[in-house]
Amino acid sequence: MRTTVIMGLGNPGPAYAGTRHNVGFRCADDFALRHGVRFARNACGAQLAELELADAHVVIAKPRTFMNLSGRSALALTHALGISPENLVVVYDDVDLPLGRLRVRPSGGSGGHNGVRSILEALDTDKFPRVRVGIGRPDEPGSTGWSEASLIDYVLTSFTAEQETIIEEAISRVSDILDCIVEEGIDAAMSRFNSVVWAP
Repeated sequence: MRTTVIMGLGNPGPAYAGTRHNVGFRCADDFALRHGVRFARNACGAQLAELELADAHVVIAKPRTFMNLSGRSALALTHALGISPENLVVVYDDVDLPLGRLRVRPSGGSGGHNGVRSILEALDTDKFPRVRVGIGRPDEPGSTGWSEASLIDYVLTSFTAEQETIIEEAISRVSDILDCIVEEGIDAAMSRFNSVVWAP
């Protein structure tokens, strides 16, 4: 039976639970809830939930390190389960996509995301699928750019009530994407979901 790891990125602890940077954790939680499984054990530096779907053993992982050390868990899981990076699907927030926009890719750079950068460095490859969840950038009229400090502050804030409605819908659709990746593969997911603009 093939094994697929779905890793949602975020920061552990209640202080970060509702922040924009923890959208990956929320996607992992939603996918686990959809399939009726719980994060019942800890291993490889992550909380894990497991299920069987479409003849695949699916491991849902939420690293217990902070975001910029996510690669430790990714490396440990790929080694422990004997899988290649192509079988690790990483789900994370992206400030370069409009709020609620979703993007599926088979590989690529970090885009400035510290969690993804950590995984790239740990696995020494960019050949792992990823689902990017748009959280948008801060609305600062008259600004021509964003400092790294201002973006760090932004991703650690919570969504407004209006934004929360949009992101909840996006998270549900991420679960649709993950089902498709496991059942039909990354190419099918890209073809089906990348052409659709979900955000209003």
